[in-house]
Amino acid sequence: MGLMLALLLSANNLQAQQTRQLSLDEAIQLGLDNSKNLKVSQAKIDQAAAELSEAKLRQYPDLKVSGSYLRVNQPNVDMKVKLGGSGEGSGSSSEIKVDQVAYGMATASVPLFSGLRIRNGIESAKYLKRAAELDAQQDKDEVIQNTIAAYYNLYKAQAALGLVQENLKQAQQRVKDFSSLEQNGLMARNDLLKAQLQESNVELALVDAEHNSDIANFNMDLMLGLDEQTELKLDASGLGRTYKIESLQAWEDKALSSRSDYQAVQQRQLASQSGIKAAKGEYYPSLALSGGYVAANIPNFLTVTNALNVGVGLSYNIASLYKNGAKVKQAKAQEQQLHWSALELNDGIRMQIHQAYQNYLESVKKIEVYRKAVEQAKENYRITKNKYDNALVNTTDLLDADVAQLQADINYEYARADAEVAINKLYETAGVARETNVKK
Repeated sequence: MGLMLALLLSANNLQAQQTRQLSLDEAIQLGLDNSKNLKVSQAKIDQAAAELSEAKLRQYPDLKVSGSYLRVNQPNVDMKVKLGGSGEGSGSSSEIKVDQVAYGMATASVPLFSGLRIRNGIESAKYLKRAAELDAQQDKDEVIQNTIAAYYNLYKAQAALGLVQENLKQAQQRVKDFSSLEQNGLMARNDLLKAQLQESNVELALVDAEHNSDIANFNMDLMLGLDEQTELKLDASGLGRTYKIESLQAWEDKALSSRSDYQAVQQRQLASQSGIKAAKGEYYPSLALSGGYVAANIPNFLTVTNALNVGVGLSYNIASLYKNGAKVKQAKAQEQQLHWSALELNDGIRMQIHQAYQNYLESVKKIEVYRKAVEQAKENYRITKNKYDNALVNTTDLLDADVAQLQADINYEYARADAEVAINKLYETAGVARETNVKK
């Protein structure tokens, strides 16, 4: 008996561990923390930052060090000049024995002018890094919106499940009451069958509601990085709030000044303009300051130390006069693509704002309509029930009124959830963040 009690307590504790209260802000934070898409976005930012560092490093000196040590055979050396301390005539190979050679050198080159390619390359890399950061912000906004939509989708599924469960209890009680009346000869069997049929229909509706709730709960767990068996209990205290929204034109203006994806395209346009300047820089010569050090040692023959050199080098690729034009055209074509992409995105943003704005207004109107529908359905059921008790309407009318009441309740809960999704979609479409307790 004690073992059985311990097992039951353990099962209850396990079930408690698998149930979690979850607010919308917590869901958003978990969604951001566990989004694989945002991790990809961060990797793109890191890549852009590395490319910017690479562009900046091009303005620093190039340093090269090289050296060699060679073993050689006995060469034939015939010196045509007189060696110090030797007699007249040419040097003899027998007098010089060389069997190894060692030398080393170090060179440094600092670019002084490169047609402004380095500076424009740095500017372009800065704009592209900022564009990557803006892309990441846009991805973050989308993750937040997707999390909100999933949160309220789960709420709708759980709300429908609760309403159907309550309606099933009423249907089961009605069948019991009708069964007693039918057994006492106070009700026709046909009316009992109608009540039993509705009970079966509600049971089928419950199966669908449980299925939808389980799927929505599983998807939410997966999205938030939670254990897939965790049962989520949502906080619906924020439902039913009203929001004061500005005019459609004001929302369009906000979107065009705040949308991260629009700003990212603008940053890429600036980067392409710097790219054009960098491509044109190929037409100019390059000037660099260079210096070096050389040391060599050939035993029994030659030793060189402290051989320093410094100078200025000028180089110019004449082929760039006829080859570089293609690069400039490519850079200009890319700038044109971004120009038209920005205009296309401008139109798209305005259409999205209009759609989101109208969707929210529609959702607010639906809440009012369904609120009245709930009141009307309850009153209709009350009146129909009174008439049924007084034999003024038949069983079908009573059951129809009950179904209408359930449907009105479900529609009202759906409308409240849809309104929250719609207002958040309007904010997300405008690129304006709503105040939450989510970490920045």
